[in-house]
Amino acid sequence: MSGVDHLHELFGLPAVDFQHASGEAPVQAADAAAWRISVDPYDDDSEMTWEEAFKAFLDTVDPAGVRALIVGQWGEAYEVKSSYAIDLIIAAADRLTSLEAVFIGDMTSEENEISWIEQSDVTALLNAFPGLLELGVRGGTDLVFSPSKHERLRLLTIETGGLPVDVIRGILDSELPALERLDLWLGVSAYGGDADVADLAPLLSGTRFPRLTHLGLRNSEVQNEIAAAVASAPVVAQLRVLDLSNGTMGDEGAAALLDGQPLTHLEKLDLYHHFMTEPMERRIVQALEPHGVRVDVSERETPWGNRGIDGRYTSVSE
Repeated sequence: MSGVDHLHELFGLPAVDFQHASGEAPVQAADAAAWRISVDPYDDDSEMTWEEAFKAFLDTVDPAGVRALIVGQWGEAYEVKSSYAIDLIIAAADRLTSLEAVFIGDMTSEENEISWIEQSDVTALLNAFPGLLELGVRGGTDLVFSPSKHERLRLLTIETGGLPVDVIRGILDSELPALERLDLWLGVSAYGGDADVADLAPLLSGTRFPRLTHLGLRNSEVQNEIAAAVASAPVVAQLRVLDLSNGTMGDEGAAALLDGQPLTHLEKLDLYHHFMTEPMERRIVQALEPHGVRVDVSERETPWGNRGIDGRYTSVSE
């Protein structure tokens, strides 16, 4: 699982590990951090479960002041679904009265490969916390996003090595009128990414989320096809940031973007981790940067053997 690290922040707050084994109260105020709660199932010196660590957290940090929660390892996450931790958070909803952001599955490859993380129906959090502004998820195995209605959610991030099409359909069938940022890691078919570009049509039409200004369609093995679809997509006119990074995009996708609708209104075009040639890199930068668009074409990759499609590979898969 290349390129995936622990979160450094969530909801603009620094990520802080809750030291559940220390028995000491943290120095940070409850509302000054995004609290990461994690247990190591492979640590022979610690027998604390995630449930016990979470209880210690609620008893130590004023839960009424907590604004952001990060759920790391909740045990053997390749066998135990995330509903274990989600249900405990929901059970404490009457105490977590200021909660505005939650991220489920903050694990590195050393802890758990992204495709091994057993997820569940994360929309249970939306139903339990009507004030939630940001929801993030890492891992697509058994992930469910039921069609939901939520008036306040502004940021939604789904990080996977393969995003199931049913999750995409659930998101696009949801009523999220306040959504400003949507970041989807589409991944590869070998790890469950079974969506076609056609499945993104309701999103690309620009009619689903009227307040959307940041769109990420990332980490895809069909990044060229996505770029071609985006090139004429009505949604682009309302965006400030377009993120097509971490995928297999080459000169074909970049040419489609340049030949399509104007992108000069963007603040940023992110093409990090790509397979463009150097001349195409220069061409797309020279076309947009004079208009004030920040273009990220760093991390030019080289096709490698039989990996991926024509030797091209996404940043994150297994």
